[in-house]
Amino acid sequence: MGVLDKRVVWEGSFLRASILTYRDHAGRLRTWEAAERVNCRGIAVIVPLTAEGEFLLTRQFRPVVNNFVVEFPAGLHDREESLVEAAGRELIEETKHTARELVFLARGPLSSGMSTEILSAFLAKDAVPAPPELLRRFPPDESEQIEVHRVRMDDMYRFLASCEEQGDYIDVKVYGLVELAKRKAAGG
Repeated sequence: MGVLDKRVVWEGSFLRASILTYRDHAGRLRTWEAAERVNCRGIAVIVPLTAEGEFLLTRQFRPVVNNFVVEFPAGLHDREESLVEAAGRELIEETKHTARELVFLARGPLSSGMSTEILSAFLAKDAVPAPPELLRRFPPDESEQIEVHRVRMDDMYRFLASCEEQGDYIDVKVYGLVELAKRKAAGG
């Protein structure tokens, strides 16, 4: 099994659609439609955790779902930098915080039936407000209007439920990443 051919059928500034031809388990040729990012080598999501045991979550309007979404900061690995550097940059751009250490949590596809995106998750240990020179170097993206929420670890699920009750969507990755971060922060 494996992809034998990929044909781009549409490409925009940030996304492209492709038709994949592959051989299935029975040896038959099949096709599949896939969405891909243009000029992107992956996605970094950051789980910021302060020394006081507070997670930093973001809330922003996402046009694709026509709603506000509560999520962890994340961004594209689309520059000449390492994935860890991209994670550190996105943390500053989206939360105005930096971290003593970025620790790898997990890597995998986001929506393997539709998208080629691979997400890499990092725990940002001891997140603190970024100094002015880092804020100048990594300003927020002008198209994003992001609210940052500090949420105590033991209040996380109540906070998410209240956001949902107000009509916000919760990025489903948050639930699993919270548990991974708790385990890693505890030394696991």
